[in-house]
Amino acid sequence: MQEYDVVIVGSGAAGLVAALTAAARGLKPLVLEKSDLIGGSTALSGGGLWIPANPLLRGTDNADDALRYLAATAGADSSAVRQETFVRRGPDMVSFLLREGLKLRWSKGYPDYHPTLSGASTSGRCVEASVIDGAKLGEWMSKLRVRASALTTPMYTTEIRWLGLAKRTIRGWLTELLVTRIRKIGRNPALTGGVSLIGQLVALAAKRGAEIWLKSEVRELITEDGRVTGVVVTKDGEEHRVTGKVFLTAGGFAHNDALRQEHHPHPTGTRWTNASPTDTGEVLRMGIALGAATALMDEAWWTPAIGFPGGIAVASLRERAFPGSIIVDDEGRRFMNEAMSYNECGHQIYWRGSVPAWMIIDDQHRSWYPFVILKPGETPDNNGILTRADTIAELATKIGVSVEKLEETVQRFNGFAQSGRDEDFGRGNDAYDRYYSDPRVKPNPNLGALDKPPFYACQIFPGDLGTKGGLVTDEHARVLKEDGSVIEGLYAAGNTTATVMGRSYPGPGCTIGAAMVFAYLGAQDL
Repeated sequence: MQEYDVVIVGSGAAGLVAALTAAARGLKPLVLEKSDLIGGSTALSGGGLWIPANPLLRGTDNADDALRYLAATAGADSSAVRQETFVRRGPDMVSFLLREGLKLRWSKGYPDYHPTLSGASTSGRCVEASVIDGAKLGEWMSKLRVRASALTTPMYTTEIRWLGLAKRTIRGWLTELLVTRIRKIGRNPALTGGVSLIGQLVALAAKRGAEIWLKSEVRELITEDGRVTGVVVTKDGEEHRVTGKVFLTAGGFAHNDALRQEHHPHPTGTRWTNASPTDTGEVLRMGIALGAATALMDEAWWTPAIGFPGGIAVASLRERAFPGSIIVDDEGRRFMNEAMSYNECGHQIYWRGSVPAWMIIDDQHRSWYPFVILKPGETPDNNGILTRADTIAELATKIGVSVEKLEETVQRFNGFAQSGRDEDFGRGNDAYDRYYSDPRVKPNPNLGALDKPPFYACQIFPGDLGTKGGLVTDEHARVLKEDGSVIEGLYAAGNTTATVMGRSYPGPGCTIGAAMVFAYLGAQDL
């Protein structure tokens, strides 16, 4: 029997913040990670944190505005008490992390995703991990879960928009030069995004005395008289009983097909998620088995995903917002503002009942902008992503939609591009739409006619960045039963829980920001 003050299950941002906070307050934390790599889905992400009114925003925001905006987006799908706690206490967490030595920067100018709602910010509420030298992480560098692109293109989230305009603007060209060459000088490797966030957090937590076990899978939650008192964990083939209060931060169930089929809208599947492969839901099931309440189990952090060979789908951020693109249903009709936030775009695909939908672009789009892994102007034959045709009618036939309806849709959209006003869905009307746009295109930087053959189409699926439904928790991150009572000794944060954001996605970094704030608050409540 091994004793700790708190046993933290999962090594993503929530788990590491809980460990760092607990250790800083004199407690003895243990972090358990079932795989051989640290970081979970956080390490694969952009690493942004949506934290209103935090000290890095230089006085450009206030909590009252943020709370009004969060209430408008999340609404009744999360408790008002949790919403207020998140907004009021988030800045405290950022201040604590900065004091501990975490390097963060303001993602200045990255607007909220619903900028026309009351209380929204267009200057940005997101902060993200700074560029760091991976070599300075020592032994932890080899233990991080890392996307290959995080090592080859160390970029900030605010640079993604300009990278897409490398062939269109001087700033875009200079940004590409910076992130592909200059930024790597003196850093081996140069880390940004989620892997920088995780790398910094694990090093800080370890320095504070937190213990971290890899390849350690929790098999059971130990209870005594209804109170959680520890876990049974298998490490290196041996079973251990570890006592302490338990903090569940092991993510959701994005890679658990049985749970997805049970709870999510159909069709669904693990092949469309961008979450870590370790996101398999066993810990969530353990909480449910103890009588924990659940909510939002039918939801995820949705994102439209482009179909790749082999049934894999990769999140689409810029492609659909740039001029010269539309998304249509299985009949060939538009049904959304393609430049809206990725979460709402995913919702729209399901609500339309068209899985997959289709993105249509013309050769101008292909010449000017990147398309997932394809560079501007480089479109090899049989690339497995894009279907090519010389006319819209031929393209409609190849992808199996109505020729008449697709031609009519394109003709109507081209008229909007000429006038600069999308009369059907208002594309380009707000600051978030225009964030991913081409300022050289007039009169509307999001609208460009599809009139330059050849034309291309690709499948668009309702992908996700992870699930957002799970155990119901209170403002102290304590897990609750259906009757609202607390399961003593059990805490949870992150995608293991039903998010404070409800069915919405208010702005960049909401998933990690909420995970970290409630991990911080839960560790304090310990």
